[in-house]
Formats: sequence, C-alpha cells, structure tokens
Amino acid sequence: MADSVSSFLGLPAPLWQSLWLTLRLAAITTIVLGGVGLPLAHWLNTTRWRLAPAIETLVALPIVLPPTVIGFYLLVAFSPHHAPGSWWREATGSSLAFSFTGLVIASVFYSLPFAVQPFQAALRGVPRELLDAGATLGAPPSRVFLRLHAPLAWRGIAAGLTLGFAHTLGEFGVVLMIGGSIPGVTKVASIALYDEVQSLAYPTAHAFAITLLVLSFLLLSMVTLLQRRQR
Repeated sequence: MADSVSSFLGLPAPLWQSLWLTLRLAAITTIVLGGVGLPLAHWLNTTRWRLAPAIETLVALPIVLPPTVIGFYLLVAFSPHHAPGSWWREATGSSLAFSFTGLVIASVFYSLPFAVQPFQAALRGVPRELLDAGATLGAPPSRVFLRLHAPLAWRGIAAGLTLGFAHTLGEFGVVLMIGGSIPGVTKVASIALYDEVQSLAYPTAHAFAITLLVLSFLLLSMVTLLQRRQR
C-alpha cells in the first residue's frame, strides 16, 4: 500500500520518512504547547506583576526575530559546553543538540507565541460574569479555570493548538540550526524539500511541496473555521 501511494505521488521513501518525522514533531510540540501555553496565557491575562509585560514580549519575540537567531542561541545553550546542554549530557550521556529532543524543545520555543496569543484571546472572550458566578458558588480558582473558563474558550484553544501544529510543520531555520539533516532523526520535511531543490530534483520537490501545501491549507482552514465560529 505504501509503495503504491509513493509511486502515485512520485515521492521516495526518505521523503515519507521526513514527513512522518515532521508530523511526530508537530504532534509532540502541540501537546507541550497545550500543557505550557494554556497556563501561561491564563497567567498573562490575570497577573498584575509589573514584569509581566516584559515576559509577554519575550513570549512574542519569535514572531519577529529571525529563526536563525533563535536557532543559534539555542544551539549554544544545547552544546555540551554550556548549561543546560551540559546538564543533559551528564544526565543522559547524549547531546541535546542534533537530537530529536532538541528539536522538540526548539520547536516549543519557536511556536509558543502562535499558541499563546490565540489562547489569550479566547480566554479573554469568556464573559467575566460567568466566571464570577462560578467563584461565588465556592469553587476554587483552579476549578473555575478547568471546569468553566477553559471549556467555554475551547474553540480558541483548539485554534491555537492547530496553529501551533501548522507552524511547526513549516519550521526551517530553527530546526536546521538545532538538528541539521540527520535522516530519521532530525531531517524534517522542510529540510528534505530544501535538499531536493539543492540536488536539482525539481519534479520530486514539486510533488513534495504540493503535499505540504495541501496539508498546511487544510490545517489553516480548520483554524479559520474555529475562529469564525468563536466570533
């Protein structure tokens, strides 16, 4: 079955491998973004700490900062000569740079604002009187958030998760700096497509690019529908 699909689309097995690796990376990154980004978005919306604007700016920085800049500093941090890369090396015996784990951490940093900002907008859209009603019934803040606030904002949260997943699919500069191009380990779809173009394999590159284009279009269509329904 896989051979017939590969033959139909004109894509060799290594490209399917890179696509599967990318989907795996995007799925794990999205799970982490949900676990980290949702509490962070809630905290940013509710905190009165005077340094909160600076933290919110740091979270949003990957939107405007060149990916290679982020990748460079993460590569330095992940090296065995600097923390936390040295801590990881002592604990596991392996390098954090040029590993799948390193790709996941870098992807979370790079995609964080693309999930956190939709989370913030969705949480702000829940009427305050509903949350106050839950609080007056004696529910603790954590229960109000988990049982009332987050469920009411589920469309915006789902849009943020989908956008984080789609953004991870298109990463290039960060993953190239952190992971290089190790087949089956760090060679994701964007790197594989670049390699095909560099080797002048334009028909294969075109087929692979169309596959990624269709996948990205479907994901962004989901985000658009969720956001329109939320409005």
